[in-house]
Amino acid sequence: MDTEKTENGTLETWTPEEVSRAFEDRKIVVIDVRTPQEFNVERIEGALLAPMQAFHPEHMPAQDGKRIVFHCGSGARSEKVARLCLDHGFGRVAHMKGGFGAWKAAGLPYTGTDMATGAPKTMRKES
Repeated sequence: MDTEKTENGTLETWTPEEVSRAFEDRKIVVIDVRTPQEFNVERIEGALLAPMQAFHPEHMPAQDGKRIVFHCGSGARSEKVARLCLDHGFGRVAHMKGGFGAWKAAGLPYTGTDMATGAPKTMRKES
């Protein structure tokens, strides 16, 4: 994990592998800030959706029990949302480096869409 001290707090940038391990261990909540359309096509199973276009930091839960890690498609939107949270009083916040694209490239499992049936399907990159 990389950390950056800002004037408002600490921004953490986690790798997909770090996010996957912590999520499996139930230590974090993963929040997807992509659009509902992107989320419906493919997503990290168990991630929550809070689209960037309607995002309000004041509606985010406290990180008392579990830390929040934001993610998007490439890491750009999740970093913007994380910095917005820092601007609104979060002392420490995290996002996933490379976003969902990096998650898939790392071969981590996700829920996609079976194009033959339109049904959800567990996916994993074939090595």
